[in-house]
Amino acid sequence: MSPAIAASTDLHHLGAAALGQLMADGKASAVEVAQHFLARQRAHANLGAFLATDDQVTLAQARAADERRARGDATALTGVPVAHKDIFVTTDFATTAGSKMLAGYRSPFDSTVGSQIGRMGMVCLGKLNCDEFAMGSTNENSAFGPVQNPWDVSRVPGGSSGGSAAAVAAGLTPVATGTDTGGSIRQPASFCGITGIKPTYGRASRHGMVAFASSLDQAGAMGRSAQDCAVLLSAMCGPDPDHDSTSLDEPAEDFTRSLTQPIAGLRIGVPKEFMGDGVANGVRAAIEAALAQLERLGAVRVPISLPRTELSIPVYYIIAPAEASSNLSRFDGVKFGHRAAQHGDLADMYKKTRSEGFGDEVKRRIMIGTYVLSHGYYDAYYLQAQKIRRLIADDFQAAFAHCDVIAGPVAPTVAWALGDTARSPLDNYLADIFTLPGSLAGLPGMSLPVGFGEHGMPVGLQLIGNYLSEARLLNLAHQYQLATDWHQRAPAGF
Repeated sequence: MSPAIAASTDLHHLGAAALGQLMADGKASAVEVAQHFLARQRAHANLGAFLATDDQVTLAQARAADERRARGDATALTGVPVAHKDIFVTTDFATTAGSKMLAGYRSPFDSTVGSQIGRMGMVCLGKLNCDEFAMGSTNENSAFGPVQNPWDVSRVPGGSSGGSAAAVAAGLTPVATGTDTGGSIRQPASFCGITGIKPTYGRASRHGMVAFASSLDQAGAMGRSAQDCAVLLSAMCGPDPDHDSTSLDEPAEDFTRSLTQPIAGLRIGVPKEFMGDGVANGVRAAIEAALAQLERLGAVRVPISLPRTELSIPVYYIIAPAEASSNLSRFDGVKFGHRAAQHGDLADMYKKTRSEGFGDEVKRRIMIGTYVLSHGYYDAYYLQAQKIRRLIADDFQAAFAHCDVIAGPVAPTVAWALGDTARSPLDNYLADIFTLPGSLAGLPGMSLPVGFGEHGMPVGLQLIGNYLSEARLLNLAHQYQLATDWHQRAPAGF
């Protein structure tokens, strides 16, 4: 690729689809594209977005992609760079889940999501920082340091997929994988001004995802635009009966095929609970402007109610820690991961290993989960939470009788400051109020950038669909992005 072409294209400003087309047209090689993004990684290492990189591995994959194109058996994504949240296990890069407990761990196998993406010929740029075991809303809980928000490096990028969101926003990778348990794709996408989608629970295999809360964890896609998310999500989704019993028996789908559908007459429900007094003025203004734009495109706004929205916080913070306490019991220093150097008997080794290996937030959730599952409290807390979870899902089905898509803010505020000592763990939990209901119901949801709020920080519009309606959400977001340019905005210096 000539210097003139490189300068005119600004490779890091191109999305996955555009990069794939550029290589298909012979205007750039996969190696050249990979080298460009590897150089950007080094130039912006201060963001803390990447935890593991290996230029030799990445360039070897790029050369293989170029050879595949030369043979004529390439896909639209062959040679396109991608980076994985450090929750997906990989054989070529260490997997830590953002925890000291797994520092330096190498998996003997790849996650199903990673394998499917690899079969498309995508080139892995490395592993992305995240809150420890995906527990957090700020990416400050990583054992390897926080991630900075490219729009304002003094602010959080959101979490737990903060490294993924920051890397895409800063142009360090065109697309990235993320995971969403209670909003961990949508919230950082909103805070960093990018697009992110969590599909229906079970759409993408959980095999090879380091588990947090198994009935909630779901892989998803993050990119600048809805089109790029559609391209990546198409590669990620599909049944995995051999490895994931919760995988849906739904065939892989090309979500790009529905992007051009008109949205005239589409009913958009706006829950009154999502637009209450707790929403910051700047966030509210951006959301209202986005809804007005969708109405100009032919959509119809419908008032609805999700009456149990507030209950989603206590329900989630009972169910998710309960599942975490069970899933994280495997990290005991015996088979793999960190082991305390100094210890007495086996029980002492367990205690010291887990005390040293886990961070404060993980310990907090393990203790909460163990408590609510203990004898005498299971019926009072965990069982009741599961019953209310069903009622929350029923609220959505009642709402979908009146609308096709639900819309509202992703979070009540924009990104807050790193190290904000005025915020307690409970404050961070409360910030998930608009993303938790959809996660508890297992519904698909996404965030797309719709403007800026307080302190000039990005605001995301949340779209929630009924089960298996990812194509409709992506189409609605794409039509909005054809009419606006918020998704094309980049932070200064990137």
